[in-house]
Amino acid sequence: MFRLTWRTLLARKVRLVMSTLAIVLGIGFLAGVLTFSNGLSSTFDGIIKGSTPDATVRPAGTDSFSAVGAGNSATITPEDVDRLTALPEVERADGSVDGLGLYLLDEDGKLVGGQGAPTLAFNHADVPNLLGEPSLRLVDGAWPTGADDVVLDSGAAERAGYRIGDEVTVIAPSGDSVRDARRTFTLSGTAEFNGGGTAGSVLVIFSTATAQQLFLGGQDAFTSVALTAAPGVTQQELATAADRVAPAGFDAVTGDRVVEESQAAIGQFLDVISTFLIVFAVIAILVGGFIIANTFTILVAQRVRELALLRALGASRKQVRRSVLVEAALMALIGSALGILVGLGLARALAGLFRNFGLDISADTLTLTPFTVLAAFAVGLVVTMVSAYLPARRAARTAPVAAMRAEAATPAEGSLRRRSLIGGVLIVIGIGLAVVGLRGGPGNDAIWIGVAAVLWILTAAALSPVLGHPLLVACRALFGRVFGTTGRLAGENALRNPRRTGATAAALMIGLALVSAVGTLAASMSATSDELVDEQFASDFLVQSASFQSFPTGIGDDMEQVDGVETVSRNQFAMALVDGEPASLLGVQPSFHDIYRLDMRSGTQEMRGDQTIITTDAAKEYGVGVGDELELTVPGDRRASVEVAGIFEPSQVAGAINVPMSVLTDLGLNRTDNTLSINVEPGADLAAVQADLEEVVADVPIVSVQDKAQFAESIQGQINQLLAMIYGLLALAIVIAVIGIINTLGLSVIERTREIGLLRAVGLSRARLRRMVTLESVTISVMGAVLGMVIGLVVGVLLRESLKDDLTVLSLPWGSLLTFLAVAVLFGVLAAVVPAIRASRLKVLDAIATE
Repeated sequence: MFRLTWRTLLARKVRLVMSTLAIVLGIGFLAGVLTFSNGLSSTFDGIIKGSTPDATVRPAGTDSFSAVGAGNSATITPEDVDRLTALPEVERADGSVDGLGLYLLDEDGKLVGGQGAPTLAFNHADVPNLLGEPSLRLVDGAWPTGADDVVLDSGAAERAGYRIGDEVTVIAPSGDSVRDARRTFTLSGTAEFNGGGTAGSVLVIFSTATAQQLFLGGQDAFTSVALTAAPGVTQQELATAADRVAPAGFDAVTGDRVVEESQAAIGQFLDVISTFLIVFAVIAILVGGFIIANTFTILVAQRVRELALLRALGASRKQVRRSVLVEAALMALIGSALGILVGLGLARALAGLFRNFGLDISADTLTLTPFTVLAAFAVGLVVTMVSAYLPARRAARTAPVAAMRAEAATPAEGSLRRRSLIGGVLIVIGIGLAVVGLRGGPGNDAIWIGVAAVLWILTAAALSPVLGHPLLVACRALFGRVFGTTGRLAGENALRNPRRTGATAAALMIGLALVSAVGTLAASMSATSDELVDEQFASDFLVQSASFQSFPTGIGDDMEQVDGVETVSRNQFAMALVDGEPASLLGVQPSFHDIYRLDMRSGTQEMRGDQTIITTDAAKEYGVGVGDELELTVPGDRRASVEVAGIFEPSQVAGAINVPMSVLTDLGLNRTDNTLSINVEPGADLAAVQADLEEVVADVPIVSVQDKAQFAESIQGQINQLLAMIYGLLALAIVIAVIGIINTLGLSVIERTREIGLLRAVGLSRARLRRMVTLESVTISVMGAVLGMVIGLVVGVLLRESLKDDLTVLSLPWGSLLTFLAVAVLFGVLAAVVPAIRASRLKVLDAIATE
């Protein structure tokens, strides 16, 4: 039986290729995602372990912050470093100066990086890592020694167009004016982390004195100390000894702890990316499963006589069923093997995509692992075998004598009553789950609706022969009126076998249901954004960086001097611990209250002294009200107690916890700005003032000056960028669905060879025959598209309702839906090209003679 199965596969090579293609693409996506995720994790693990010393003395509480060192001004003196060096457990102690808020410009004055991974600026100290090797590896040139020297990572230097000896321009995090913030250095060398690559981060390395000048105002001090253990000393012994002599506000921690903290913090981010991509891989595999099941259903129907002959010659039902499953297993193994190779290419494509977002993955890490290979083969085999099981069982149940009859080649479809009954029950269960989500059931409301959506989509796929019947009838009537007999024949062909048509359309339906749901959420997000901007954008202009990073206060100082400017209100983001948990702070100036009016629920918006205003959510989380105290702790164990002056509804222009800028200063945080809200004088020319403001930052392209319309447009651009990425990832599922249509039509042409010959014999031209096959394909596409868009709209509306606190406006993407329908018709036309040409080339007499 195995030999016969193998010969059957080889005898139908084209059918084998088309049937295997769905497996190849689905498994290719999965293997690509797993390879990319492993490369992503390996890249960061290499950087973390390759740059971490045996132990570190750092500001107390630093490990609890998602943005380590943000605004931190806690320092350790050279005398403290000497005391650490004198410890018998310490072989060497190296002071580190780390700074944030520095930007690198290329040779044309444009920003390098800053869109994804951060710019890391620090001094060169030749610190050994956990393996005793240098944390940094010099690629070319020399390390910085002079006041004007700088070293960049190789990737940043290449992107910026710099070579050794060139002048390098940076924007420093401090400066009394824009001119002071712009600094020029000489590129002395290029380097990278010893663990390999930078993951898209920009490395800017200075001499110790220069780093102290840039980030500590020239103070002879350090932000942390890297410790190397003496021979025979463990990390814990090193950290314990160092902790005894560390200055107040600083802790000594082991290198292993730093690695664990870094991996945990980055792991959350990597898990989000991996889960996001795996969801799309599962969708592609699910769509492929429908295609495989439909393909085997058709193949079994076409081979009824062949299988019946085997039964008549003594083959048991088990052997027939096994024969079909072995054929499926062989296809799965071939498809999975090819899919793994495709996955390698897809992993590199994903790396290129994320490189555009500032996340650069080392190509050396994009290699196949045993887990990826085993997972790909396991998933490919299981999905294919499960998809082929029902057709195999159906083949085994066919009686030999009945199958040998002439009409056995086209078995009756049977009743869909049982399927409709079960499907109706599942739809009702889905409705119940959605109601629980909408009425605030336990857990996340969106998850309840998501589960209901999955249930509806799978049920609709199973019931597509019933749900899509009215659409098929409508297409038959429409095509018959427009194209005459050819259109009616196409409609009848689609109606002839509703299960096959429905199964083929179901694959496309799944893809378009997801696309429509995402489109509805995106349209609602855009509409909500427009409403929020219209209601809350109270200033004439907003100044901020594209990545919301800090910038020098000198920019705001210069803008205050622009003619026509009446008010410049500055905001600064910071991190603090509240009740032991990290929380975001927003420092504001008194002028904030002149521009923005918050929806106060109690107390007052104006703050005086050590006061704070917080959102209703923050008040509930911390269990405080007006007049109560909140204790804030920043790195270095510096504390401040603030009184709650007011509680307001969450707003896009304010943070969860807002304090006067003086509180941040008292906590010792370095002053930077994150946003500037600017109002002009009455009667001032807005266009002229904006032009003057843009002129201020013409030489420092790290911030933009936007009015309300431009700000709304920038948010819309970010939404569209995210939407384009999601649509791109869903496109593979739709491509697999189109392959399913091609496969079904191709197999259908083979099945109807004699019928096609008779049509040609009675006068149907080749052109009209091609049109008939094309219209049949369009019918399938329209059916899948309409069912998918209807389900997607329902799911999108329900998801928006569950997120109504954030997405306050419901907007339906009617224009996008029409585009989706037009694209579905186009896909139908394209899918029919090969089957239609093949059908038109059949020789009439040979086709009529086919049995």
